Amino acid sequence: MTALENVSIQQAIVHKVGNPSRGEQLLLSPQSLTLNDELVRSLLVRYLLSPFSENELYHFTHLSDLQMNEVYRYVRNIFEQPERFVPVSHLLAQLLYSKSTHARVKEGELYVVYFENVFFEGAAQPAIGIFKSETKETFLRVFAHGKGWELGAEDGININKLDKGCLVFRSETDDGYRVSVVDNTNRQETQYWVSEFLQVQPLANDYRHTSQVMGLCKLFIENEYAEKFDVQRGDQIDLMNRSIDYFRTKEQFDINEFTTEVIHHPEVVDSFMQFKRNFEDNRKFEIDAQFGIHGAAVQKQQKLFKSVLKLDKNFHVYIHGRRDLIERGYDESLAKKYYKLYYDEES
Repeated sequence: MTALENVSIQQAIVHKVGNPSRGEQLLLSPQSLTLNDELVRSLLVRYLLSPFSENELYHFTHLSDLQMNEVYRYVRNIFEQPERFVPVSHLLAQLLYSKSTHARVKEGELYVVYFENVFFEGAAQPAIGIFKSETKETFLRVFAHGKGWELGAEDGININKLDKGCLVFRSETDDGYRVSVVDNTNRQETQYWVSEFLQVQPLANDYRHTSQVMGLCKLFIENEYAEKFDVQRGDQIDLMNRSIDYFRTKEQFDINEFTTEVIHHPEVVDSFMQFKRNFEDNRKFEIDAQFGIHGAAVQKQQKLFKSVLKLDKNFHVYIHGRRDLIERGYDESLAKKYYKLYYDEES
């Protein structure tokens, strides 16, 4: 997140949240933090907010009624009645404590913070942050001893590594707000932060659709396309490059245009569409047939598309286009496979 220098902390509080299944306690602070040191305030803002992106957004949900989502209800209470910040933060801590029963959930500090002037969607607005710090690191401390210096060790928090966080922007209240989420210590069996505590779902915006369809393409090319149609690695890379070029050069995604221009062959298109249906069912997310291509999502996802042809441990060939200029064969006299590369100039 950018423009952090303008963010101000109106109120902040820290509670200790353990794991009740191990007999660890919930220790509630009776009052907000006193943050008189400007350096500490600045470091705290950077530590808590810098990991967030306003592109990957979520919103609070509930199976029956949004008002039954407790975090949503508590956050709304703080927005509407800031004077109730401390008692409502207690309710948030108690809720998280009740959800922290899995054996792998670690004890940690829960921060609840009311921010002002957080830049989101082109404007500065209030936001409420809920963060949990679980990981402690050991730091060396140099201190004066007599006429010399000594070293000591202290456990503390690395301000460059936020474990878990949720930043709620005061936007689209009736749709569950706009929420950004961080979970850097998540395991499949401990999704209590996102699924059980926050109960948020990804927002179906252009960023999400672009990310999902590019992920779909990568999985299809690496698995279904390679196995079902018995294609070589060079053909896989060629299809990957055509896919990336489509997203780089187009402003709008259209599923019919994409399959016609990029995939071409009817039998491969049929396989792709079936793979897409299975992909959507597994992720419980339906990709729209048309949507605006989001540049930030393309930039992030294209890093996962590998256009490298690895030949044993001797050669890595980077293929950026023109599959027709690559010829694959087998030399019987050497009993080895080979590739021929045709080009005009060497640089």
